[in-house]
Amino acid sequence: MKYTKISNTDIKVSKICLGTMTFGEQNTEAEAHIQLSYAAGEGVNFIDTAEMYSIPGRKETQGNSERFVGSWLKDQKREDFVVATKITGPNPGLKYIRENMDFSDKSIDFSLERSLKNLQTDYVDVYQLHWPERNANFFGKLNYKHKDDEQWEDNFHEIILKLDSLVKEGKIRHYGVSNETPWGTMRHIQESTKNNLTRAKSIQNPYSILNRSYEVGMAEVSMRENIGLLAYSPLGFGVLSGKYFNGQLPEKSRLKLFPNYSRYSNDQAMFLAEKYQELAKKYGLSLIELSLAFIETQPFVTSTIIGATTIGQLKENIATIDVNLTPELLAEVDEIHKLQPYPAP
Repeated sequence: MKYTKISNTDIKVSKICLGTMTFGEQNTEAEAHIQLSYAAGEGVNFIDTAEMYSIPGRKETQGNSERFVGSWLKDQKREDFVVATKITGPNPGLKYIRENMDFSDKSIDFSLERSLKNLQTDYVDVYQLHWPERNANFFGKLNYKHKDDEQWEDNFHEIILKLDSLVKEGKIRHYGVSNETPWGTMRHIQESTKNNLTRAKSIQNPYSILNRSYEVGMAEVSMRENIGLLAYSPLGFGVLSGKYFNGQLPEKSRLKLFPNYSRYSNDQAMFLAEKYQELAKKYGLSLIELSLAFIETQPFVTSTIIGATTIGQLKENIATIDVNLTPELLAEVDEIHKLQPYPAP
C-alpha cells in the first residue's frame, strides 16, 4: 500500500480509501466486515461513510453503513484507522434523517452525536459537509445557474466556528467539504484563515477519467491552497469496470438494481469508456487498472475512494495501487479525453 498525509495534518492515510455506501443495502453486515478486514489486511487504513448511507437513501436503511463500520471498528485498535463521515446537506426528500436539513449548531450536534453512536467511537477523524446548503452546481451539474430568489444567507463563519468548537472538544479531529465548488472552497479557507479557526483539510468530489471537471477550477485550488481531493466514483458507478459494455446489465449490479443512477452510462460516456478499454488493452492493462491508476497519479489527489459489492471486486481495486502508468499512456488518455471532455460531470 502507498500512503500520504491528509493536507495540513500529521494523519497518515492509505492512497486507497474504502467507501461504504453499499453497506446495508447491497452488502450485509457480515459482508461489510469481510470487506473491512480484507482491506485492513492490505494496508487500507482509511474508511469513508456518511450519516445518510446506505445508497440509495431510504429511511429503512439510513445509518446502516455507519453502524456496520462501527460494529467492526469496536473490535479494532481505533487509532490504527482514519474514519471519515458526513453530515447530510439540504434535500426535501431526506427529511427522515432530521427535520432541519441545515448546518446549524443544533443540526451538527444532533448528526455528529448519532454518527459517533453508530460508529461506536468517541471521535471522527474527518467530519465532512456532504454538500453545500446554497444553490450550486454539484451532483452532475456542470454549469452554475444563479437563483435570484435563493433563501440562503452566507453562514460560513457560523459553521466553521461550530466545527472549530468540536475540534477543541475532541469530537472531531478535522473537517472537510464535499461536492464543493472553487468559490465555496475558497470561502471556507478564507473564513478560517481570517478568524484563526480550524481549516478544511479535504475535498470529497467526483473524479474519474469520465469526469475530469475537477481539473477545471478545483485542481488549482487543491494545489495552491494545499487541500487534497478524496476522489469518489472513480469507476463511474461501475461503468469503468467494463461490465456494462455491449448492453450488458448483470444481475445485482448497481445499474440493474437502481437504473436511475445513469450519470455515467449515457451514450457519450459509454463511447469514451470503450475507447479507454481499447487503450488499456494496448498497454496490457485492465480498464479498472487504467482508471484507478490514472487517479492515483494526480498530484492533487490525497486518496481514491473505492467501493465494491463483492470481495473479488475489492481485491482487484486495491491491487491497482501497484500499477504505474507511463507518460506515453497518460498522453493517450488526454487525447481520448479531448473527444468528449465532460460526458458525465
